[in-house]
Amino acid sequence: MGNKDILDQTDRNIINTLQYGFPLSDHPYKEAADSLNITEDELLHRLKSLLDSGLLTRFGPLFNAENMGGALSLCAMIIPEAEFETVTEQVNALPEVAHNYQRDHEMNMWFVLATESLKEKHKTLKVIEQQTGYKVYDMPKEKEYFVGLFLKI
Repeated sequence: MGNKDILDQTDRNIINTLQYGFPLSDHPYKEAADSLNITEDELLHRLKSLLDSGLLTRFGPLFNAENMGGALSLCAMIIPEAEFETVTEQVNALPEVAHNYQRDHEMNMWFVLATESLKEKHKTLKVIEQQTGYKVYDMPKEKEYFVGLFLKI
């Protein structure tokens, strides 16, 4: 059975509608629910259920860190398999680290680093290298492209 069979029409409407945006208001969930002809409580319950089930992996805003004075980089490391779990725990313990993934590549650990400033980014990169004993390959974004991906459910 595919995910299409699990979702009812209201769930599909929620996913399809909220991909285009979410209200910026004092009561955004109520406003979104009204546009979907459901109650705010039902919207909140359905979003929680979709996240808990794994049908949605994330629901939240995307901020442009650079526009707010911060810094963002894709980072990679070369970690021996025997030490991968230990280094993962060390790296993930830092609040500036997100989306840490293992890849089948010489550079086998990839993560996103988001900091409040460029200076803080460089400091955090040094902390990771000092704590783990491994070099961090910093790959800051050179240019940003807006794809406008929409996945109709």
